[in-house]
Amino acid sequence: MPVYTCTTVRSTLSADTKADLAAEVTRIHSMINHVPGTYVNVVFHELAPDEVYTGGHPAQPLLINGWVRTGHPEAQSSQLVAEIAAAATRVTGVPAERVLVVIQNSPAHFAIEGGRVLPAPGEEEAWLREQKDTD
Repeated sequence: MPVYTCTTVRSTLSADTKADLAAEVTRIHSMINHVPGTYVNVVFHELAPDEVYTGGHPAQPLLINGWVRTGHPEAQSSQLVAEIAAAATRVTGVPAERVLVVIQNSPAHFAIEGGRVLPAPGEEEAWLREQKDTD
């Protein structure tokens, strides 16, 4: 369901660090938004050093852009960004001042996964049951 894209300068994160960060983002999202970890997608996008700028100057931030379904309580979303930002620093060693986490959302019915329109927050159990019934 959710998609997190982590953008860095090439060679900033090792394969093991990426795996650890993906696992931590998955754990945090699953815990806060109450969805199985199997539905959390984490993608890494690496750019050349001359393709990333902050304040008009070459930089090496860790940018984490997440998409979630509209309808989660504001406090949950605030907790989500705070915990992912803290985990990003802890797991990668990238200083907190170079980590940016942004969560964007849209209605669940604007997305399809596995050929099915996503459920609204709170309707996941019925959606998952339907999936099991068709397997």
